[in-house]
Amino acid sequence: MAKAVKLSDIGKRLNVSAVTVSKALSGQKGVSDEMRSRIIQTAEEMGYRKSGSEEKNSYTIGVIVAERYLGDGQSFYWQLYQEISQRAIAVNCFPILEVIEAGMEREGRSPKIITERKVDGVIIMGAFKAGYANYLVSSIKIPLLNLDTPGTLDTSDSVVSNNLMGGYRMTNYLFEMGHSRIGYVGTRLATASIDDRFLGYVKSLMGHGIPLREDWVIDDRDRETGVVDLEVNFQLPEEMPTAFFCNCDTSACVLIRKLNKMGYSVPKDISVAGFDNFVTERFGDVGLTTYEINTREMARRAIHILTHKMNNSNYSTGMFMLPGTFIERDSVRRIGPEIPFI
Repeated sequence: MAKAVKLSDIGKRLNVSAVTVSKALSGQKGVSDEMRSRIIQTAEEMGYRKSGSEEKNSYTIGVIVAERYLGDGQSFYWQLYQEISQRAIAVNCFPILEVIEAGMEREGRSPKIITERKVDGVIIMGAFKAGYANYLVSSIKIPLLNLDTPGTLDTSDSVVSNNLMGGYRMTNYLFEMGHSRIGYVGTRLATASIDDRFLGYVKSLMGHGIPLREDWVIDDRDRETGVVDLEVNFQLPEEMPTAFFCNCDTSACVLIRKLNKMGYSVPKDISVAGFDNFVTERFGDVGLTTYEINTREMARRAIHILTHKMNNSNYSTGMFMLPGTFIERDSVRRIGPEIPFI
């Protein structure tokens, strides 16, 4: 019988104490995100398994996400996975992340954590192309949950933010600040969340009696690859609006860079609002007005629902929708009195 891996064994490999390893694996404070991730990965590689009473109701949870959502550095989905990881460990579960490359998605190949039967349940984090999303739902025979995407079936269990109402709230705010010439930044049909935020934008325009202008709807990414490119996308119109609502903070930051390059000042000349509260840049003293997604609560709900599904195969919640929080900073300037609904 193979010798059980101890906390001290993991600590020796990483040159940290067993206490640090214990804190990292149990979701306690006092360990950096980078070290926590290294400890979790090393524990997985060494075959660490909890012992004694910890084994009861302990599951291995797979998290799969498309490569295009992670990029080269920090991203919203890295932050969301860290929340999932900490919550999973706190309830004696062990998370494994698998990044699905574009080729795997295009060719319809199954995640290795599924084919090698490494996990007891799966969280699909973020949207995949419709064909691959349908394939996953039909081929995965263990408990499954969609996170930050509604899934492809009416019966899909999912935890999502209320993107439509968030988009509606942010666009209403721009009207409250006196703007009526409002553009939207986000490539439609790229993801369900971008579309829902766009529909919130349209709902607000309709409520204020303002017609949609297609030339003010700006693509921010390639629809197939999801790559956000300042030069290829963000093609701004000749006649500019006074404000833009962006589908995410990353795109808002890219837009501000382009506006600055073109000689516009934010918010003096043009106001910009984002979504997610995941700001990737700062522009002097200008903070980005945005709509925060409660990633901690999303992760908590996701783990709660999935563990119940693993305990009871008949357990189902349908779609669980969480509200967000409006955050006002400096990137939107008042230019006139509030514009009322018609």
